Amino acid sequence: MSLSLDLLRTFLSVHRTGSITAAAQTLGLSQPAVTAQVKSLEAALGRPLFDRLPRGVAPTPAADELARRVAPALDALGAVVGEELPAERAVHLGGPAEYICERVVPLLTPLVRDGVRLRVRFGLSDDLLADLAAGRLDLVISTIRPRLRGVRAEPLYDEEFVLVAAPDLLVRLPHDERADLAHLPLIAYAEDLPIIRRYWRTMFGRRPTATAQVVIPDLRGVLNAVLAGLGVSVLPSYLCDRDLAAGRLVALAEPEVPPINTGYLAIRSGAQADATVARVHAHLSEGLRG
Repeated sequence: MSLSLDLLRTFLSVHRTGSITAAAQTLGLSQPAVTAQVKSLEAALGRPLFDRLPRGVAPTPAADELARRVAPALDALGAVVGEELPAERAVHLGGPAEYICERVVPLLTPLVRDGVRLRVRFGLSDDLLADLAAGRLDLVISTIRPRLRGVRAEPLYDEEFVLVAAPDLLVRLPHDERADLAHLPLIAYAEDLPIIRRYWRTMFGRRPTATAQVVIPDLRGVLNAVLAGLGVSVLPSYLCDRDLAAGRLVALAEPEVPPINTGYLAIRSGAQADATVARVHAHLSEGLRG
């Protein structure tokens, strides 16, 4: 019995994404076309490959076995084809705006100068990972551990957080308020104080009681507001180290073990069959690991 490579490729995409919809987006096909190809393969094999769920599909044991057998060959074939075709497709990368701009863009400069085309999207990790699984992105730098079917991830870096203020702000505050963080005006990334809240729980064992004086949905804007003396905030060290060293900011606490958050480099299973995606992935993995 001979099976079309297109049927196997479609099957593998559905198996990896756990979704007819996501596989269709990844392959550039319509959902009915993907469904029809899966049914054709099931008919040819004489066994069901997926159980339909309210959201997505679940592979049967037969599907898991088939994927294990065909994935290496299909990925290798994709890599060969990718090497022979002109490298015209851009690599689509998602991640937090601040980290991408501060750390990733400088790191990828040699690849871009060498001809790699790059398209960058900013956003929240949950949204970006969903787009990765659906094939709309090739790589995602995520601030949360990915738990989506068909997405592989490796720990990439640990970012330390620092509670900072401008020296001028502390000079202007009464002495009793300098010692009481509850009285300090807060500059936050979002209304619910996600970074500040996590720092407070780790450092002080409680949630912050104050509301934000200023909210700016970009940590670079938060940094500038703190430098201007508008309040205090919690920032990743990679963003404020230069200002701390230059004395433009001061750290209000110096914990023995600073609060950290782990960043991950996520990729769709099988995506490294594309030589350019694999090249960018390897470059990021080596250059940002720490």
